[in-house]
Amino acid sequence: MVKDTSSDWNPWSLHKHNHVVVKFAVSILLMGLAFRLFFSHSIGFSPVAETLFVEKTGAPEGQEIGYQISQKGKCDIFTGDWIPNPSGPIYTSESCHVIEDHQNCMRNGRPDSGYLYWRWNPRDCELPQFNAERFLELMTNKSWAFVGDSISRNHVQSLLCILSKIEQAVEVYHDEEYKSKKWHFASYNFTLSVIWSPFLIKAVIFEDINGVSTSEIQLHLDELDKKWTDQYQSFDYMVISGGKWFFKTAIYYENNTIMGCHYCHGKNLTELGFEYAYRKALQLVFNFIITSSHKVLIFFRTATPDHFENGEWFSGGTCKRTVPYKEGEIELKDVDTILRNMELEEFEKASAVGSEKEVNLKLLDTTRLSLFRPDGHPGPYRQFHPFAKDKSAEVQNDCLHWCLPGPIDTWNDLVMEMVVNG
Repeated sequence: MVKDTSSDWNPWSLHKHNHVVVKFAVSILLMGLAFRLFFSHSIGFSPVAETLFVEKTGAPEGQEIGYQISQKGKCDIFTGDWIPNPSGPIYTSESCHVIEDHQNCMRNGRPDSGYLYWRWNPRDCELPQFNAERFLELMTNKSWAFVGDSISRNHVQSLLCILSKIEQAVEVYHDEEYKSKKWHFASYNFTLSVIWSPFLIKAVIFEDINGVSTSEIQLHLDELDKKWTDQYQSFDYMVISGGKWFFKTAIYYENNTIMGCHYCHGKNLTELGFEYAYRKALQLVFNFIITSSHKVLIFFRTATPDHFENGEWFSGGTCKRTVPYKEGEIELKDVDTILRNMELEEFEKASAVGSEKEVNLKLLDTTRLSLFRPDGHPGPYRQFHPFAKDKSAEVQNDCLHWCLPGPIDTWNDLVMEMVVNG
């Protein structure tokens, strides 16, 4: 079981002996720089091995919101490596009560805990750990929404767990299937929502909780899903994502007329392919955002690769690795490359048009950093102690979603850095 570090983990601690060393080791001419570097430690940034350029960013409405530490100007926070992190996560599976059973790997009996002790390290700068108190202060009287599939729900649970170190959110809404939810942080009048919309566009889905379909999905390629568009005006920030669901068998409609399908054998319909549908969906989503009069800070999160080996989720695929990959040890699957290329192309086009209209659209590129973490999935431990009765039992693995705590917590470090320093 992972040690609960909630009582002794304090990222804002001040090492007084460093102050003495700095005071007496540097000359008078360097005292100003030393003080600035020292002060950056006091607000929660990790020390660095080399002398870095420290740039203080402007703060909205007079608030001081932090520093970005960079060696080469603007830093690409999505290019880097996973490095050991002895401190581990800032919450545990016992301390957070919103983790769904399928993602609560330690509670479900996962025997190894090494996957908890890594952090993402961008090549050219330090990525500060998420500051829950500062985030909630910045979000006073604001509203966030995560729109997408179960990975979005996974992401929201991670954020809720991190924020619970400061305040426990109160669930104030859920839909009939508990897929869309809303929470409220009373002390900050901050609302956080997750909206179940796996295609982002209008879809009629005939699928049960176990993913078993009784009929093909009906996908309307010219209509957005009203579950999120009808609420759009009420949000200040949104994280939007799609991707994997477009691999599913579906019949495509435009103007309420069947245009073709994807993987619908025996239907005598034109095979248009998932690429056709996903590009249409992305274009529709970005056009809606760009043309809306309501200005929201939008994060478009790129699709997440899975790590099934020796099969897929339905055919005995597993994910038994216990350490991250290093650069060059793994590449994206062909289908994930197709998704990614479409996402980057459509995002770039939307950004070019949106910049002229002052649309605040940001790319949350979690694809490659997630690709390197085959160790962070529930695997067979999506179930409670799956091998308790039979150590050689055949168990369906989950190599797509993420354990909590786990690598997905880093996504929130990235989000906060983008909110604070743009």
